[in-house]
Amino acid sequence: MFKKVLVANRGEIAVRVIRALRFMNIRSVAVYSDADSEAMHVALADESYRIGPPSPAESYLNQDAIIKVAKNSGAEAIHPGYGFLSENSNFVKMCEENGIVFIGPSSMTLELTGNKSKCRENAAKIGVPVTPGSKGVIESIDEALEVAEDIGYPVMIKSAFGGGGLGIREAENREQLKEEWNRAISEAKNAFGRASLYLEKLVKPARHIEIQIFSDKYGNFVHLGERECSIQRRHQKLIEITPSPIIDDETRNRVGEYALKVARSVKYLNAGTVEFLRGSDGQFYFMEVNSRLQVEHPITEETTGVDIVVEQVNVAGGEPLSFSQPLIKHEGAAIECRITAEDPLNDFTPDSGVVRELRIPGGNGVRVDTALMEGVRIPEFYDSLIAKVITRGKNLDDARKRMIVALQEFNVSGIRTTLPFHLHVLNSEPFSTWKLDTNFIEENDIVGSLKREEQEKRSESAKRVAAIVAYLLSKGIHKQLKFETGEDKRTKITLNKSGGRFIDYV
Repeated sequence: MFKKVLVANRGEIAVRVIRALRFMNIRSVAVYSDADSEAMHVALADESYRIGPPSPAESYLNQDAIIKVAKNSGAEAIHPGYGFLSENSNFVKMCEENGIVFIGPSSMTLELTGNKSKCRENAAKIGVPVTPGSKGVIESIDEALEVAEDIGYPVMIKSAFGGGGLGIREAENREQLKEEWNRAISEAKNAFGRASLYLEKLVKPARHIEIQIFSDKYGNFVHLGERECSIQRRHQKLIEITPSPIIDDETRNRVGEYALKVARSVKYLNAGTVEFLRGSDGQFYFMEVNSRLQVEHPITEETTGVDIVVEQVNVAGGEPLSFSQPLIKHEGAAIECRITAEDPLNDFTPDSGVVRELRIPGGNGVRVDTALMEGVRIPEFYDSLIAKVITRGKNLDDARKRMIVALQEFNVSGIRTTLPFHLHVLNSEPFSTWKLDTNFIEENDIVGSLKREEQEKRSESAKRVAAIVAYLLSKGIHKQLKFETGEDKRTKITLNKSGGRFIDYV
């Protein structure tokens, strides 16, 4: 087994991996940019090394710098987390050439799964259902129009490379396809350096179902069941649940076998996820392979008892899987909410700033994966994810109720977050009855109703504060009132008398 592993990432996932390494008695090596010099992952690691300025291209995407740190520190392996270099086949080749173990699939596998168009063709070839679409990458808008006419509208334009909801556009008709085509090209080129696009039939309404897979060097392939990721915004997952309320044991086994069939065909190694769309007709369609650890992996851990990160390290170190398919048992249910530093009332604009006050929820069935600390600045250079709240219960509704309590307890001041948005979704009737699909946010006007709810709260707060201030003024002690406006634009009112007693926010 490894004695030292470098974690090529930052934020909550770097903290998650470092803790797993500590559990395994393996020394950890952190890398950091200038923006993260005081970050939690740097403090927790056994060793830490600066790799560059805040820009991702000069730090967490700087392949030469990371390989150099690995070699100089004596790290035998690199765990990439997710994002950044986690699915970069060139980086994996560099690891292989330098005798460093990459904790994930091989460069050959990543080349196959990284091209989503080819991966789709491969799935169809081995008998896994796919939606109707183009055969390979489309070279021109004229070709795209022909394919769209053939498969029928609506269609989805997708980048053959990358992920995170980027390079994806929907078109309901010929004119919209023309408009969205160039936008998709520009977005794909900016995000992934390549403007390779393909088309597929848009399944709508649809539910997003993914299967967690695992394999080792000895030919063992196992799936750990499904996660439903239907609550999305702009094709980016926001809330994940397991088990899916629409999947029974027979369906789970059938779709799980589809996933393992795809995994075997690309000689997959280590942990990964095979993603599907489920149409309103009950049919499942292969989407893509995410060849890395997923953000939402904790809900699978909570319901199967498998520590996915520990298992990843063991498999990369040459150990066989510690479980077989018959040993995988699913108990209870779990939900994950991705909390981001974004303003849901302002089109989810990313926010940055210093965390002034922090209260992290806890209690039975509550887990929070985060790198948040009081006094630390949330930088503007990286993904806005700041915490993952995971709750576990005997069933989905139990987990949902625990999540509501946890989100109400969670307090972060100094930055705007999506905590109110998640609470609004969890309390909504469609969510509580599991009427989910990938257009849930738009169909249920979640953002609009949240804005109306927040307006009412602010109005009530303003009335309450006005009444308190009027009373204090009538008593002639107005000079004792103190008003402070913070970075979050809220004004804090305190009464200096009686030791600075807090009154309210307005």
